[in-house]
Amino acid sequence: MKVILRQDIKGVGKMDEVINVSPGYARNFLFPKNLAVEANEQHMKELKKKQDAIAQKGEKAIAEAQQIADKLAEVTIQVHAKAGAGSKLYGSITSQDIADAVKAQTGIDLDKRKIHIIDPIKTAGSHSVPVRLHHDVGFGLKVEVVTD
Repeated sequence: MKVILRQDIKGVGKMDEVINVSPGYARNFLFPKNLAVEANEQHMKELKKKQDAIAQKGEKAIAEAQQIADKLAEVTIQVHAKAGAGSKLYGSITSQDIADAVKAQTGIDLDKRKIHIIDPIKTAGSHSVPVRLHHDVGFGLKVEVVTD
């Protein structure tokens, strides 16, 4: 018997997945606990509509992330820091410092968790910092550390 799961069930399947189960399991366990519905024509249409809405929302998120990436790829962000002898900084530049500088200079609110600093920035000068806005959209943000 084909059913559509309404929740994730360990060892059986994930939510909104169409699976084959025995009729007894469906009637005696899944249906009474409202964990699944029968995969009839009406429920299949509802599932298709839901999946299409999710896909459209995902495409919109990718398009928005790509627009932000295009804007930020053209800009060099300046971060001010105090330095000691030479160009060595007191402390290091964090992803929060970069996110704050992006907000102040471009007006784009960038989440600090999207900024992936591989090696800590401890020297003045130009650096390229990888930013991952979406699992399909990433770019290198140009950051220039200026000493005060």
